[in-house]
Amino acid sequence: MVGDVAGGDVWQNARLPSATDARMSHSDVRSAVRPNPDQPMVDIADYVLDYKIESQEAFDTARHMLLDSLACAMLAMKFEGCVKHLGPIVPGATLPGGALVPGTSFELDPVQAAFNIGTLVRWLDFNDTWLAAEWGHPSDNLGAILAVADWMNREALRGDGNKITVRDVLGWAIKAHEIQGVYALQNSFNRVGLDHVILVRLASTAVATAMLGGTKDEIITAVSHSWIDNGVLRTYRHAPNTGPRKSWAAGDACRRAVTHALNAVQKKVVGYPSALSAKTWGFYDVAFKGKEFQFERPFGSYVMENVLFKISFPAEFHAQTAVECAMQLHPQVKARIADIERIELQTQEAGVRIIDKTGPLANYADRDHCLQYMVAVPLIFGRLTADDYNDDIAADPRIDALREKMVVKENPQFTKDYFDPDKRYIGNSVQVFFKDGTSTDLVSIDYPIGHRKRRAEGIPVLMAKFQAANRAHLPAAQADRLMALAAKPAELEAMSISDFLNLYRV
Repeated sequence: MVGDVAGGDVWQNARLPSATDARMSHSDVRSAVRPNPDQPMVDIADYVLDYKIESQEAFDTARHMLLDSLACAMLAMKFEGCVKHLGPIVPGATLPGGALVPGTSFELDPVQAAFNIGTLVRWLDFNDTWLAAEWGHPSDNLGAILAVADWMNREALRGDGNKITVRDVLGWAIKAHEIQGVYALQNSFNRVGLDHVILVRLASTAVATAMLGGTKDEIITAVSHSWIDNGVLRTYRHAPNTGPRKSWAAGDACRRAVTHALNAVQKKVVGYPSALSAKTWGFYDVAFKGKEFQFERPFGSYVMENVLFKISFPAEFHAQTAVECAMQLHPQVKARIADIERIELQTQEAGVRIIDKTGPLANYADRDHCLQYMVAVPLIFGRLTADDYNDDIAADPRIDALREKMVVKENPQFTKDYFDPDKRYIGNSVQVFFKDGTSTDLVSIDYPIGHRKRRAEGIPVLMAKFQAANRAHLPAAQADRLMALAAKPAELEAMSISDFLNLYRV
């Protein structure tokens, strides 16, 4: 006989589910016999512990991802809304010898450092992107990875431990990208109202636990806690509630992930093997409409190899090619803004659903997730920068006047190509019509400069972004050293992660 501690009921003949049981039957709901861990949690643990990354392309892309993400962090230091979140959770709660927050002199415990770094990387919506059934920004995971790596490294250097190198960090980042991205391919959390940072928390939890030396069972335990957290509502990304929480949500996910990792490895907390599949109380039934996760491919290095960089414009990625189209049209329309009758925009289904937005835009966060705003600014000014979402630029009456003239429609071919795993396009088209009956040509772009198919064109622009961001915030000598290291991959990757991050100390 098995007692149910929570309810006091006693049930006989409790059955131990076999390893092949996908779900517990209704008769087992109140059984206290623990099942085997859900297979998706086992698969993650096996991957982070055992998979050997052999793709040089993945490492090269990861190196550029790291440099680009820290460039985004340096750019974010210009914005008071971001800076106010940095530092310890309460004044004075620093940890000398802890993890460094790049762009500052803060040394913090790894949990709060993960929040700081994740917030910096994500703030401007300018870091890398992954688009599929779910969306997201896999480099958000650097919040957890860099915080844990730097903290561990500084701890090791005070003893006899081995240093953690930049190359080690790149390997962990490839795995975090892969977990988040493979889950996103066929599992849509936005369809059930949950934000994509649920996958940042998942990937960062698994990788951080492994970084801390966690065993397979400890990784499964930590991941089970991540799922039990459920997910945050993505209402802060959508009208009428769009707001700046979307810029620190990933940092929050990183913070939670490091907590789970430390609890599993250091506190030896109990895990929850059917956190996903438990009837009634598990994630599938509570949050995913009873559906199990679906997977298009096994874990490897596919996501890092195919990740999308935001190189030219700090804009929600479904709009990136639309902004490029508008930039091409700017010379033709800049002198005729008052003569425009209508503007036709075609985008993917996801673009319509996420960023097609009419009516007043309340704040910065509202504007950088509005397709019409992101097209109007380059049509008028021939640019789109982070500053263009500020109130002073938004006050220009021409912007809202153009937004009112825009018609947004889904292009089914753009949607089809968006989901094609061999293309991964993010197509948009823009055409401007004037009151005198004339029009511009239809400008259509299938994939942006940050796409894998445009790497040769995009990387030099990415490095220019990196250089400009560093020079805008760091002392000249440190910025020079970073540029020199970027040109010497072997030297950079062999560095201690702490020595590398010290170049971002201000």
